[in-house]
Amino acid sequence: MSALETTNRVQVAASHWRPRFVANGIDVNDFDDTVVKTTEWKDWGPNWKAVGEMHEALGLGAEAHGRTLSATQAYQRAAWSYHLGKFLWFEDLHLHAELRDRAVSVYRRALPHLAPPAERLEIPFEGRIVPANLRRPAGLDRPPLVLLVPGLDSSKEELYAIEQDFLFRGMATLTIDGPGQSENAVHFAIRPNWETVITPVLDHLDQLQPGVDLGRIGLMGISMGAIYGPRAAAHEKRLRAVVGLAGPYNLGECWDGLNPLTKGGYIFYTKSGDEGEAKRKAFTFNLEGVLGRVTQPLLVIHGARDRLFPPAQAERIAREAPAATLVMYPDGNHVCNNIAYKYRPLMADWMKDRLG
Repeated sequence: MSALETTNRVQVAASHWRPRFVANGIDVNDFDDTVVKTTEWKDWGPNWKAVGEMHEALGLGAEAHGRTLSATQAYQRAAWSYHLGKFLWFEDLHLHAELRDRAVSVYRRALPHLAPPAERLEIPFEGRIVPANLRRPAGLDRPPLVLLVPGLDSSKEELYAIEQDFLFRGMATLTIDGPGQSENAVHFAIRPNWETVITPVLDHLDQLQPGVDLGRIGLMGISMGAIYGPRAAAHEKRLRAVVGLAGPYNLGECWDGLNPLTKGGYIFYTKSGDEGEAKRKAFTFNLEGVLGRVTQPLLVIHGARDRLFPPAQAERIAREAPAATLVMYPDGNHVCNNIAYKYRPLMADWMKDRLG
């Protein structure tokens, strides 16, 4: 790969990801400084590893002095930095795996000290587990529960800020890594048929009785999670309301417009041998013939400036689902991360109104 191509990949990463990661907790100065330092794409992962190690060291120092809050915040920043380092970056698969594992392990140190705290669950699944972080709002007995489902390349650790919007409104959150996501990228490829994922998760919660109201369950899916959620809801009626944020109707139809980094992510997370195989699989990630069975309230949120999935994809979802509401933000990018202050309160309020 030429120096020009690697520089372009850095700029693609910067232009696509800056609003997303700043909205989800990465310090804007860390992001901008690391982009300036990264002149070649091969250095993206190592440079973000260094940022993560800096924050992790701050956490260890604070913890040694009994400063739990400062340590917790530093561990969160470290985990997000490690995650960003491996995010759609596959130049060194050993380092990619190290960054994934460090993001998870460092964030686990923060879990019991979050406000409200988080409990790690390991839900049995096809001989492995679905790892999940459960958080309950303080002072409420049996609150409703919202499942948070990441997209192609996000992780449960990345969704802290979104959890807060639901928690502040009296809803518990269960943020999961499903097949092909973060921890589960090792053992599984991503899959379209998420009824095979959500039903075992809900069955386990039914047995566990984790102090939430299992008669009031919602689901919020991000990007590819906005395909997974409606597909699960078509089969799993224990889901009472669904938010689909910035998802495609048919991934294959969007393939040719994807940037090269995102295409590389699909090759990796579908465990495909090449782009041709990944593109063929992309057409299986669709909502055709599914949405008519999604009878629950469905909120479809999309940005008109989305460069991954055209707005027409969201419009088709809203037309075909019988109880859908479409919110199209003219100024929104992919996942509307540039206007998080608009979409996050709206979706959390909508979910609270549906779950009570």
